Parts: sequence; C-alpha cells; structure tokens
Amino acid sequence: MTYFVVTFIFMLIIIAIMAIGVIFGRKAIKGSCGGVNNSNCVCIEKCDKRKKFEAEGLNH
Repeated sequence: MTYFVVTFIFMLIIIAIMAIGVIFGRKAIKGSCGGVNNSNCVCIEKCDKRKKFEAEGLNH
C-alpha cells in the first residue's frame, strides 16, 4: 500500500510539472531532421528519413 501511495504522489508531481510547462507556453521540441519541426533541415547532409519526407512532400 505504501508503494502505491508513493507512486501516486510521484505521478501527480510529474503531471503538475508538465502542466507548469504548458502554462508558461514553452516551445515544442523540434527535430532538425525528420522531427516534428516542418521547417528546413539544418543538417549538413540530410538523413534518409528527411530525404524520404521531402520526396513524398513533392509528390503530393
């Protein structure tokens, strides 16, 4: 029972910390090569995932 309470409190703390991050409006994580960022790749040489993403984008 003690482990359950400790785990539950720990999870509440984690959720509260994430909520604070949302409240302060921090920017989302952005990947430079195939991540959630849809802007230009900053890699010197583009990775295979990025090349495939750009090729599919040009075909549509």
